[in-house]
Amino acid sequence: MSATDTRPSAPAPSGEPPRRAGELGLRELGRWTWRQLTSMRTALVLLLLLALAAVPGSVIPQSGVDALAVSRWKDEHPTLAPVYERLDLFSVYDSVWFSAIYILLMISLVGCILPRTAAYARAVRAQPPAAPRRLDRLPGHRAVRLEGVEPEAALEHAAAVLRRRRYRLRSSDQRGEAVSAERGYLREVGNLLFHVSLLVVLAGFAVGVLFGYQGAVIVVKGTTFSNTVSSYDDLDPGSRFTPAQLDPFTMTVDDFDVTWLTKGSSAGTAREFVADVSYDLDGETRTYPLRVNHPLTIGDTDVFLVGHGYAPVITVRDGEGNVAYSGPTVFLPQDQTFLSFGVVKAGSARPQQIGLDGLFFPTFSLVDGDPVTVWPDDLDPLVSMTLWTGDLGLDSGVAQSVYALDTSNATQVMRADGEQPFRLDLRPGETVQLPDDLGSVTFEDVQPWVRVQVSQTPGKFVALGGVIAALIGLLGSLFIRSRRVWVRARPDGAGATMVDVGVLERAGGGDVEDVLDALVADLTELAGPSSSSPSTATSDSTTSPSESGKDPA
Repeated sequence: MSATDTRPSAPAPSGEPPRRAGELGLRELGRWTWRQLTSMRTALVLLLLLALAAVPGSVIPQSGVDALAVSRWKDEHPTLAPVYERLDLFSVYDSVWFSAIYILLMISLVGCILPRTAAYARAVRAQPPAAPRRLDRLPGHRAVRLEGVEPEAALEHAAAVLRRRRYRLRSSDQRGEAVSAERGYLREVGNLLFHVSLLVVLAGFAVGVLFGYQGAVIVVKGTTFSNTVSSYDDLDPGSRFTPAQLDPFTMTVDDFDVTWLTKGSSAGTAREFVADVSYDLDGETRTYPLRVNHPLTIGDTDVFLVGHGYAPVITVRDGEGNVAYSGPTVFLPQDQTFLSFGVVKAGSARPQQIGLDGLFFPTFSLVDGDPVTVWPDDLDPLVSMTLWTGDLGLDSGVAQSVYALDTSNATQVMRADGEQPFRLDLRPGETVQLPDDLGSVTFEDVQPWVRVQVSQTPGKFVALGGVIAALIGLLGSLFIRSRRVWVRARPDGAGATMVDVGVLERAGGGDVEDVLDALVADLTELAGPSSSSPSTATSDSTTSPSESGKDPA
């Protein structure tokens, strides 16, 4: 407060020093904070912040979506990885800062919506306002002189006409000299429905986040997936999720077919891929062609087809001739050509554990001496892998990814010259003998695999219903026109009745001439053609009563 400010200090509770003018107490500060938080401006700012905060989640691999991609990113960026971990950038949507923005946005939206909802609810029940004193100042106005008609009869006739045209009439008017009517209340109903629907959508999303889950798993053709927690490669459960929610079913991928584009700039991309699956539910086996955007629904669970790749069938025999590893091995695509990376772990091999890591080429070719895959379909498949022996960490008791090979305590096998790593280049049906009597590796065949997303979203239908209702409410608020009509009648002192009709289009931009013409025509019929003398129409607020044909009396 300045030295010249003579305003008295605000009174303070007993025992407390008086506050200076403009100083906020705890209650006033709380009210000010709440008003700022629940303002539409704050809601828009928080919505923008939430959109910006979601950007890292779409750029940086997320542990709840693809844990393998996260581990690879950490290996490739050892310097940034600790910083990203401290900032929770590998789990953006579960981070404290993202949750804080989200919660503040929800509070702000609810604080914005509830008062507006109450206001729209009052507007729906409100009566039309009383007639203004000067109807001739309205954008739409007509005056008509009725011979041989009493003012009360003219008003009763006008009320009947407006009621027949589905206008809501005011129950009482000042001095009984006018009729007030309004239509288009469904516009306010649309506003009310839109705002209530936003709360329904928020509630639906909240239920899905709390009680739903989302998991991903790779299933090789001919193998079966069982819907249990331990069967998932990645599982992102809600905070209130329990394993008892999982629908008990098994699903087998019986066949998989890909249609590739062979012409144009998009040649080499998949036009369509279909997985023929069979699933067992309550002892009954059913089939379903699983396609992109055509999920399989089993109970409350949705199964989506989200990706595919190749799994070479590899057999490893150890130095004693025993089969140490055999079966399809999932190789993960590295690019759109489906050049894929994978590992083989033969932990039971003797005398030493055997590990293989390398690449799978669906259609192998040498271009300028470099190995590449020239087509994503498996027309000429080849696997190229390096060999490791020793301790692969399989007996340490620490969980390992099936897509990564721990070579920290292993030895890479080299060629006889000792300068280049020993490499296996195999096509289907070929076998390579390993050096030092370690055994052999056979490339048997290639099987496709599919990646499916299994999820439960308990509140999805609630959210969908809210979105549909919000769209209906929005359409109603945009396209339903709200219109008010007033009719005032008074004797003109010469045995006739002067009737003023005023129309106001609340949304603006509407043409009220047709409405005025219809109302004047109905009123004129009451007096009959011989005794009616309608005045000229006025649509300018500056028109005087004498110019509009009104009797100044």
